[in-house]
Amino acid sequence: MTSWNKTIAVGLTGASGIHYGLRVLRCLVEADARVYLLVSQAAQVVLKMEADLDVPGRPADAEAFFTGHFRAAAGQIRVFGRQQWAAPVASGTNPPDAMAICPCTTGTLASIAAGLSQDLMDRAADVALKEGRKLILVVREMPFTTVHLENMLRLSRAGAVIMPANPGFYFKPQRVDEIYDFVAARVLDHLGIPHRLSARWGD
Repeated sequence: MTSWNKTIAVGLTGASGIHYGLRVLRCLVEADARVYLLVSQAAQVVLKMEADLDVPGRPADAEAFFTGHFRAAAGQIRVFGRQQWAAPVASGTNPPDAMAICPCTTGTLASIAAGLSQDLMDRAADVALKEGRKLILVVREMPFTTVHLENMLRLSRAGAVIMPANPGFYFKPQRVDEIYDFVAARVLDHLGIPHRLSARWGD
């Protein structure tokens, strides 16, 4: 039986910037973490548009797809459906160590801030907050409205880490992949996952 270093829930939503989430997923697999993956319907569209990935709709098929794509170990990536309420992430009795929604739409942000739990991704985020587990929201939108900012403030006060996909450029990136790495590295740092995506400031 495989013993994983950590169990991390990852949500992919329909915001632009799906490569940030894909980079996080790849690094989690390489770090021998178990991943509970939640993919919205809009994210499936963006995966095709931005990454040329045709991800199947059925959770079992999507699980096989991502396992093969990232060359993950058997059972390392588990994909759950949007209404799969028997999934571990739906209950505080079996929460993951942390959760990152990357990228996160402002619609998902609003649903979590309101505590609606209308689908499994919202519920998993709600569980992370109520159980005191780290919840990272990589919000990808511009400009932000007052509503967006108020929702971020409300969730920050509830314990979430608001991490808009705002890459730095002081390291003079030469490739777009380096920009993906910059954002993914910050997410992984907050998840406590070791990586070598980017140099540390001052090193």
